[in-house]
Amino acid sequence: MASFKSRVFSLLKLFHVIKEENLQWQTANQDRQVKLKHARVMAEKALEAELKKKSVRLEHEISLLRTKNDAELSMFKTKCKQDIKDYKQYLAALDQLKHSIQASYTHLPEVVAFTIHHHAKHLLNQMWEAEDFEQKMQYEMRLINFMTTVQEDARLHLEGASNQKLPERTLSLIQQK
Repeated sequence: MASFKSRVFSLLKLFHVIKEENLQWQTANQDRQVKLKHARVMAEKALEAELKKKSVRLEHEISLLRTKNDAELSMFKTKCKQDIKDYKQYLAALDQLKHSIQASYTHLPEVVAFTIHHHAKHLLNQMWEAEDFEQKMQYEMRLINFMTTVQEDARLHLEGASNQKLPERTLSLIQQK
């Protein structure tokens, strides 16, 4: 039993020695641990402040982008509405042109008037869908030239200055395509 007691006392003594060493180490390093904890807290606060600053900056940039995008969208919608209005006006002018042809050439089969109208509409669509500005201008000039020729043929026929039964110059422009 004595050996059991001595072993228990040895174990207790060892346990107390380890606790004492730990306590001495804690005491010796207490300042360092406090400094480390303080540095960690300060680093966390600095990181939090930096994150808040970046968050505010990002929110500002997002707000600016939203404002810019809203303005661009509004401008684009306005432009599209104007384009639609312009396109409708072009179509109305082409319809008037068709009626002018039908009134000028009363003997003309409807299919010819529709063909002239269809060709003018085709030129309008090419002009409208062209991506390149120069190409758009070329189509616009072709459309203007075509419409002017149609009007001129109709005028000359009505005035009796032309004895042709068909709008020959207009039909030749269609054939050039």
